[in-house]
This record gives sequence, structure tokens and C-alpha cells, in this order.
Amino acid sequence: MKIAATTLGETAGDLFSMTLKVGYAVSSLVLIGLFVVSLVTQLRSKRYHPALYWTVILLTSTAGTTMSDYMDRTLGLGYAKGALILATMLAAIFWYWRSSAHSFSIQQIRTLKGEVLYWTAILFSNTLGTALGDFLAHNSGLGFTGGALLIGGLLALTAFATYVTRISQTLLFWIAFVLTRPFGATMGDVLTKSREQGGLNFGTIGSSIILGAILGILILYTSLNQNKDTKVAVAKAD
Repeated sequence: MKIAATTLGETAGDLFSMTLKVGYAVSSLVLIGLFVVSLVTQLRSKRYHPALYWTVILLTSTAGTTMSDYMDRTLGLGYAKGALILATMLAAIFWYWRSSAHSFSIQQIRTLKGEVLYWTAILFSNTLGTALGDFLAHNSGLGFTGGALLIGGLLALTAFATYVTRISQTLLFWIAFVLTRPFGATMGDVLTKSREQGGLNFGTIGSSIILGAILGILILYTSLNQNKDTKVAVAKAD
């Protein structure tokens, strides 16, 4: 679901800023506004709502795409410098999070401050992922497909380590969580770019529709399972 959301964030961000010619700055402002509205709703919620949670995730990814493109292209920082700045900012967020004595484990987030730190880290990790994915695709010589294969391989290693090593599950979670964004960025390019550029030529609209449908089906499946588990728990209590 995270991969579908982050890849959709890449294609939808490009749809707003480039295909619809809204521009990086205006797209960023609109999407950040939508993110803030959805985040406030999420923070006020007393229970887990799959549709709401994944809407916030999707908006952090979409806003992250346009924010990163604005930094790297409009401001002229470039992919490498933009990625370095965002990586430093994300590291600072994690440092502050650690110094505030809040757990990095998402199962242990119980306070408003802890949840705000969680969502702030997600927003910056998704923005960093776009810059890193673009760097791999455009400046590293790997291309869109090569970048996707590299990040996909690192994700596979992380999954492997989860089951066969004693490395902290929380650490592996955040490694995977951060890696899914550059994977989504490179996969988004694979889906949208022309065949001459090494892509599948689905375009930003076609790719967004496909990814939106996949994410929607997964959210529906999760919601139905949650409702089923709730009914079972109530029945056991009775």
C-alpha cells in the first residue's frame, strides 16, 4: 500500500504541476493545504480509519513530489544538493524525536506530539525520496529502470533482514518506509515516461488512474478486514 501510495504521489504530483501546468509552487501550496486539513482530521480521530490514514500518506507523497521539484528545479538547487538538504532536515527531525523521549515505534505512539513528529518525518521522507529518486534516474547513470531496480533490491534486503536477523524491527520499518519513496519516484517515471526514455508511456493521467484503483482496492480490503475483526471482538466480549 505504501509503494502504491508513494508511486501515485509521484504521478499525481507531476499531473498537477506539469501535465495541468499548475506549476511547482502553486501545486505545492494547494497540496500542502490539503495535507494540513487531512492531518488535522487524522490527529482529531480517536481510532484508525484506513481511508483517512492513507489519504494523509498519499497527500504527503504528492506534496513531497511538488515541493522537491520546486526546490530542485525552480530554485535551481539540483537533485543532489536538494537530496542532501532534505536528508539533513530528516536527520534533524529524527534527532529531535529521539531527544524528546518519544518512541520511534508506531505501535507506541500515544501522544499528540508523538503523532505530529511521525507525520512530519513522513512528509520530509517523502520529499527526500522524490529528490533521491530523481537523482538516481537523471544523474547517476542508472536511468528510471536502473534506479527502480536498485531501490527495489534494497527493499528486498530489508524485508529479508526482517525475517532472518535480529536487527531492530523499528529500525527496519523506518528504512523500508524511507526507501519506498525513491522507489515510488523511479517507478512513477517508469510508468509515465515515453518508451524512448525507457518508460512504459502510460502518462501521468493513465498511471494515476491505475495506481489510484490499486490503492483504493487495498484500502477497501483493509477496511473490510478491520470491520470483520471488530465484529469478532464484540462477539467474543458478549
